[in-house]
This record gives sequence, structure tokens and C-alpha cells, in this order.
Amino acid sequence: MSRLGSAPDAAAFERLARAAFTRIPEPFARHLEGVRVRIQEFADDETLHALGIADGWELTGLYHGRPLDQESIWTSGELPPVITLYRQPLLAEWCETGVGLEELVTHVVVHEVGHHFGLSDAEMHTLEAER
Repeated sequence: MSRLGSAPDAAAFERLARAAFTRIPEPFARHLEGVRVRIQEFADDETLHALGIADGWELTGLYHGRPLDQESIWTSGELPPVITLYRQPLLAEWCETGVGLEELVTHVVVHEVGHHFGLSDAEMHTLEAER
């Protein structure tokens, strides 16, 4: 995507997120069926407060749902899991870091997919550092 012209819209972000899902290998990919992607400009105040984040520019993505390691046959009636990408903070990070937008979106999607599999932020940071 070009850095010139208008910023990529929500539909472009959704396409990037869907492309990131296609690069997740088996056996993990089969466990992502039903995970939805939502694009919002920023996290709302309630979400930021619940996470202890003071500045909406600091949150680029969030997983909403029950992680796979906590699912049970006794759980029903819940909404499907959702990965929300926050467009404005991602655009800001794209501009500030020079990292490609596709790479940034993929990184956030993979991070949130990690939460779907029950990994904590600390565990994911450890895995990233080992890479």
C-alpha cells in the first residue's frame, strides 16, 4: 500500500486482516473458523478503562471471546470470538515506525490469535523474543 494519498479505509484493513488469517498454518488455522474481525477507529472509553489504558492511541488490537483452552461442552449461547483492529492507532504506528501496514496488521492479528489460543501477553512477548 502506498504512503501517498488517502489513508487505507476500514475495508482495506479488513482485507489485510483476512490475508493475515490465510497465512496462519495448520493445525492452528482450523481452530480460527468463526473468529470474526471488526475494524474500529479507536477503542471506546469503557474498553480502555477495563484494560487500564489511558491513551486510545496505545491500543492497536483486542481479542474478545473465550480462549480455546477455556472452552467446554457446557458453554453455549456466547457470541463468537472477535478480533478488533483499531485503525487510527495502527495508521499512526505505520507512519511512525516505517514498518509496512500489512506487516503491522499481520503482527496484531497473530498476537490476538495468540489470545484465542489462551496465550497471555507475557507468553507472546517471550515467544517473539525467542524468534
